[in-house]
Amino acid sequence: MKRKVAYTWRLREVMAQHQIFTATELVPLLRERGIDLSASQVHRLVSGTPERLSLQVMAALCDILSCTPADLVATTAENAGVRKTATGDLPTPPSNIAKLRPRAARILPDA
Repeated sequence: MKRKVAYTWRLREVMAQHQIFTATELVPLLRERGIDLSASQVHRLVSGTPERLSLQVMAALCDILSCTPADLVATTAENAGVRKTATGDLPTPPSNIAKLRPRAARILPDA
């Protein structure tokens, strides 16, 4: 059975708990820990959901916010169900494609 996994990036929530409300407040705190990101990079990190993240950045965020990676990333996993038709049978493909084509019209002269 396949599993569907997802995650929620909670950096903004954890920042708010520590009275840090803007990305610009985070830039010097990251620099103190050797992470040199531009203001726009930090803004994207705070406002979006990253697909990739350096472990050094994660460790610096955890140090700044006195939290663990699990506080910043909430994960979910569930079984991905198999789609079934109303009858429970799989649809059968058409056996003859020619049956699906329209018949040619026959035009007869007026008698």
